[in-house]
Amino acid sequence: MPKIIVAATPVHGHAAPLLTVTADLVRRGHEVVVLTGVRYRGRAEAAGARFAPLPEPADYDERQMDRAFPGRSLLPPGPAQIGFDIKHVFGDPVPAQYEALRRLLDGFPATTVISDSLFLGALPLSLSSGPGTRPATVSLGISPPPPSFGWGAEVHQDAQQHVEKVFESVGVALPGFVLSSLIAVPDHFLQLTVPEFELPRDDLPGSFRFVGPLPAPPAGVFERPSWWGELSRDRPVVVVTQGTFANVDLEELVIPTLRVLAGSDALVVAATARPGGPEEVHRIMGNVPANARLAGFVPFELLLPFADVLVTNGGYGGVHTALRHGVPLVVGGATEDKPMIAARVAWSGAGVDLETGRPDDATLRAALDAVLSTPSFRARARELRAAFEHHDALESISALVA
Repeated sequence: MPKIIVAATPVHGHAAPLLTVTADLVRRGHEVVVLTGVRYRGRAEAAGARFAPLPEPADYDERQMDRAFPGRSLLPPGPAQIGFDIKHVFGDPVPAQYEALRRLLDGFPATTVISDSLFLGALPLSLSSGPGTRPATVSLGISPPPPSFGWGAEVHQDAQQHVEKVFESVGVALPGFVLSSLIAVPDHFLQLTVPEFELPRDDLPGSFRFVGPLPAPPAGVFERPSWWGELSRDRPVVVVTQGTFANVDLEELVIPTLRVLAGSDALVVAATARPGGPEEVHRIMGNVPANARLAGFVPFELLLPFADVLVTNGGYGGVHTALRHGVPLVVGGATEDKPMIAARVAWSGAGVDLETGRPDDATLRAALDAVLSTPSFRARARELRAAFEHHDALESISALVA
């Protein structure tokens, strides 16, 4: 029976997909050890896997990024913050991640190591020796690939030099620009989307494959709120969220969406995705519009079948969840990879890219009006849903470890 290590960056958008993969591999009878942050111990063990904690230098709580990475929040979104993340959020943990992998392999001789694409500590394993002398390495693309190999190298020279020194400290040389290497170095790179959602290009290595998005994890126990019965096809339903990571300032998208749709015939559901979110909306707005319904955590697998549009800051998983239900999008994201995801939504025809993380009311209202009134957006979202159905990501992953 194959032994598998699943290694994940301790951030929800990275760990959650890897835990979905873990649960599937365990169901297929494989022995799995999950290496990630201590926050995810319970979910890993509930999936039937063993849990191995990342060492402290590689573990942090994404809900307290300022504490883990002082100065990050002071940088403007865009190249400055991306460069910081390459160096410190993803680069600096490499020695601790790699050492944890090596120690784990000493007592658990895995045949395959599966990691999210930004768990850079798996790259030294691939670079340390050739296939056949070490576990096979499989990287899952949980964010969009860069538009081309070498994209961003000139802008991020300082970050590249920093990461090269980090890799040298563990005895391997990074073979190229870090954002290109994370695709080119693993034995297999599986992008969790379909070609119809990705910008056309012809420079991808043979190890790169599109396998479609992962299925959603089970919704679990969820007590439906009193307003759940109002969700129907009798009136438009607009869902707005800022995801699980960049949701500190609800005045970026959540509050504006509630404000511009106040008095409309739409039912607006704000999923704040964090404790205290609904109370904060009340505090900021005072009188919440009569057509607004507020929630903390809501399983999107249950909510999105009722939605006519999702307003989001563009997390990769959330966007694909919407498209899996044929729901068009209005996307306004400025941090991390979110502008690239928003651009793909617009390019694919499945929604509108606001081109900012903090839209003014007029821009947001125009985008919502366009998506709600133009049938082509929903038609394109449904076409992407159909494209998803031709792929089985879990089966593709399983085939590599059998």
